[in-house]
Amino acid sequence: MLTKKGKYGLKAMMHLAGVADGHLVSAGEIAQRHQIPRKFLDNIFIELRNAGFVLSRKGKGGGFCLARAADDIHIGNIIRTLDGALAPIACASKTDYQACEDCNETECEVRRMMLEVREAIANVLDHRTLADSMVADELMLSSD
Repeated sequence: MLTKKGKYGLKAMMHLAGVADGHLVSAGEIAQRHQIPRKFLDNIFIELRNAGFVLSRKGKGGGFCLARAADDIHIGNIIRTLDGALAPIACASKTDYQACEDCNETECEVRRMMLEVREAIANVLDHRTLADSMVADELMLSSD
């Protein structure tokens, strides 16, 4: 399940993707526009900066911008950075695998099903970029 941290992080990244290249946006502006608690957003931006998704500049006229082009940032990687593995259970994770104590993985029906769920989630999120999401938003707005 996507946490609030992941959801807010995606909103912030999509906001930055909609801004002209090189233009800095303050965390306060993003927090206000998307109803995100400011301190929470500040912590999210620290993680996003450490992961190489955003650049920041302090002081007057400072703010945040994408560190790479929006078509080079995949949604799945943002979510992994903020929320961890995409898999619904640890034994189905590729990036954060942990064996279950209560079952035999080779025979476990639940694990097999959760592996399929993980693959379906990854198939969507790892093949969609911030740029793709911006195009989808524009299409939805133009159809209203």
